[in-house]
Amino acid sequence: MKAVAGGFLLVATLIYVIARWQENAGAGAWVGYVRAAAEAGMVGALADWFAVTALFRRPLGLPIPHTAIIPTRKDMIGRSLGDFVGSNFLAEQVVRDKLRRAEVSRRLGGWLDDADHAERVTSELATAVRGAVQVLRDEDVQAVLEQAVVRKVLAQPWGPPLGRILGQVFADGSHHKLVDLICDRAYDWVRDNHETVLRVVSQRAPSWSPKFFDTIVADKIYAEVLSFAWAVRTDPEHPMRKAVDRFLVEFADDLQNDPKTMAKAEQIQQQVLEHPEVQNLVSSAWGTAKKMLLDAAEDPSSELRVRVREGLRSLGRRLVEEPELQSKVDGWLEGAVVYVVSNYRDELTTLITETVERWDAQETSRKIELQVGRDLQFIRINGTVVGALAGLLIYTFSQLLL
Repeated sequence: MKAVAGGFLLVATLIYVIARWQENAGAGAWVGYVRAAAEAGMVGALADWFAVTALFRRPLGLPIPHTAIIPTRKDMIGRSLGDFVGSNFLAEQVVRDKLRRAEVSRRLGGWLDDADHAERVTSELATAVRGAVQVLRDEDVQAVLEQAVVRKVLAQPWGPPLGRILGQVFADGSHHKLVDLICDRAYDWVRDNHETVLRVVSQRAPSWSPKFFDTIVADKIYAEVLSFAWAVRTDPEHPMRKAVDRFLVEFADDLQNDPKTMAKAEQIQQQVLEHPEVQNLVSSAWGTAKKMLLDAAEDPSSELRVRVREGLRSLGRRLVEEPELQSKVDGWLEGAVVYVVSNYRDELTTLITETVERWDAQETSRKIELQVGRDLQFIRINGTVVGALAGLLIYTFSQLLL
C-alpha cells in the first residue's frame, strides 16, 4: 500500500512535469488546468505522507516537533486507553445492560441440558477432582482432619446435646423396640442356659448342703427367673419396663442438668477419642475417602458421575423453564460481576497501562503500523486525488473570476 500511495505521488509529479513543459512549449490553455491539478495533487500527497509518517516515526529522520507521536507518547496512549476502557466498557451501567441482554442463565441452561455438554462438564470436574486429590499430601489432610474434627468434637460437651436427643427419643417411645429386643435376648439366654444356672447355684451353696437339695433350689430359682423374664418380655406394662423407662428418662435429664453425670460423659468422651482404634479410624478416613473419590472420578459409569451429570442436566432444564430461577441466577451473576468491576476497575485498567508501558517504543509503533497502516495509506491516496480535484477547482474559479 505504501508503493501504491507512492505511485500516486509519482504519477502526479510526472503529470506536473509534463504539463509544465507543455506550458513552456506554448501549449493550449488546457495545460494550465492539468498542471494545477497535478501540482495540488503533489501537495496533498506530500502533506498526507508527512501526517501518516509522523504518527510512527520522524519524517526523513528530522527532529520536527510533534512527530513520532506513537513512540514518544506510548505511555500516555496506554493510560488514555486504560481510562477509555474503564469509563466506557467497565462502567457499572454498561456491564449491567450487557449482562441483562446476554441472558446468560438461559443460554447456560440450554447448553447444560444437552447430554454431551453435561458429560463434558462432568468429565472436566472429574479431572479437577483427581488433580486436587492427588496434589494434596495425605499427612497434611490427616492433620487437618484431626485438627478440624477431633478438636472440634473435644471442644463441644457431649452431655447436654446427647441428653436432649435421648430425651426426645424416650418421650416419643422410639426406644421400646430396643427394650423389646433386650427382653427377648434375656429370655432366650435364660431359657437356653439351665445348666449354667444349676452350676452357679451349686458353686454358691454351702459345702454341707446335700446335692439333691441344691438341685431343687437351682430348679426353683431357674423357674422363677424364667417366669420373670417371660413376664417382662410379654407384658408391655410390666413394672420392670416402667422402671427402665423411668431410669432412661432420669438419665437423659441428668446428662443435661446433673454436673456429676455431665462430668462422667466428658470423661467417656475423652477416653473414646483417645482410644487407639478411634485415632486409627480418623487417620485412615482420608485414605478411604481419597480412594473412593479417585475411583468414582475415573469411572464414567460411577454413581457419583451419573448423579453429577443428571444434576447438571436437571439444573439446565430448570434454568430454561423457570423464569424465577433465571432471574435469581442472573441477579447473582450481575451482582458478582458488578462488584468485581466496581472494586477492581483500576486494577483491570492498570493491566492495560502497565502492559503498554513494558512494550518497546519502536516495536510498538511497528506493530500498530502493521495493523492500521494499510488503511492509513488510503489517506495518502485520497489526499493525492482530493488535492488534485481541489487544485483544479481553485484554478478554474480563478480563471473564470479573474
